[in-house]
Amino acid sequence: ATKLSAILAIGNIKAVLEANGTSFSHAIKLTIMMDDISQWSRFNEIYKEYFPNNKPARSAFGADGLALGAALEIECIAYIPEPGD
Repeated sequence: ATKLSAILAIGNIKAVLEANGTSFSHAIKLTIMMDDISQWSRFNEIYKEYFPNNKPARSAFGADGLALGAALEIECIAYIPEPGD
């Protein structure tokens, strides 16, 4: 996964969360699938920029044959807080 693909993927997740009334601060778990797990440290540098504190649980693994030939796929589980939370 290139630096750009990590920035785009995480940025897209951020936009979807915000469009649905939540944010990374309400992320519970992320699953990261990479076509080249040896790039983990590069991905992790970007990840830490978006999650400087209170990091959600996560798992990561190398995966061959991601959809549409992608180098990176990220699944994010988050909750939408009740008003006042």
